[in-house]
Amino acid sequence: MAIFLELPVIDAVRHIPKVERPLSPSKASEIAPSRKPDWLRIRPPAGENYLTIKTLLRQLNLHTVCEEAHCPNVAECWATGTATIMLGGDTCTRACRFCAIKTARIPPALDPDEPFHVANGIAQLGLHYVVLTSVDRDDLKDGGAGHFATTIREIKRLDKDIIVEALVPDFRGDIEAVQTIVDSGLDVYAHNIETVSRLQYRVRDPRAGYFQSLATLRAAKTYAAETKKSVLYTKSSIMLGLGEEESELNGAFEDLREYQVDILTLGQYLRPSMQHLPVERYLTPEEFGRLEEGAKSKGFLYVASGPMVRSSYRAGELFVKGMIEKRRAENAV
Repeated sequence: MAIFLELPVIDAVRHIPKVERPLSPSKASEIAPSRKPDWLRIRPPAGENYLTIKTLLRQLNLHTVCEEAHCPNVAECWATGTATIMLGGDTCTRACRFCAIKTARIPPALDPDEPFHVANGIAQLGLHYVVLTSVDRDDLKDGGAGHFATTIREIKRLDKDIIVEALVPDFRGDIEAVQTIVDSGLDVYAHNIETVSRLQYRVRDPRAGYFQSLATLRAAKTYAAETKKSVLYTKSSIMLGLGEEESELNGAFEDLREYQVDILTLGQYLRPSMQHLPVERYLTPEEFGRLEEGAKSKGFLYVASGPMVRSSYRAGELFVKGMIEKRRAENAV
């Protein structure tokens, strides 16, 4: 049995008094799905732009988290000409209990041409703001950070004005991998803590960790400030409806701000299959609104909160785009 050790990036002085145990796929499948409320109606994918993007992605042999993770917003985002590109293939080395992406201990080797395919594809799409993410590649020494960085540099080479947000893994807390991503010249460093501290072990793969995730976010921001003398915006996301308490969410908001996270998204967890964790509760739009106000009071630059909000959320991207373009204009004066 493998034993996974947290690297020194961890803030070891913090203590989590209670941890919820994981739920096996067989046990999860015995729990009947709960009926979705009316405010969670999802439109089926359609539209000319949706079909254009889908065709282009297939031609370039690119994967999107929109498809692989069964994102409910794929119709809206693709119809408006945006997509979140997933690097490193479509097979993850981890098995988080909320995620629909397929897993394997040793996925296929990285495609060395993928960074160039991705950059060319983005150029063809004519995007001004692009989100890149990836599967976890624990089979690689650097966790795939170098592959990620090459992609970002190639995108910036083709269009220096494009804004790149990278939703990256935790790299098992490897600071050098985090620095590799920052050195690539990205504009937004994103990594999701996914849930509150008590539910980490139940929801995420054992190699993930609450403070490990938080520490990588702070490490990215600090490294950018110290070595680049620039502001790097950091971003994280939490899924709701997994059994968390509101007091725990308030604690998570405070932890995120303590670790200098600027942007937060809150969305409803939706069960991908009967083998995944069941939904404990569907929060109402009013509850999401109250949580948004509570999070904003902690000092985040931007908070997006709603049943259908996901990490790659268009309104949030537009807000960040405005901030970055304003900063670029000020620096150019």
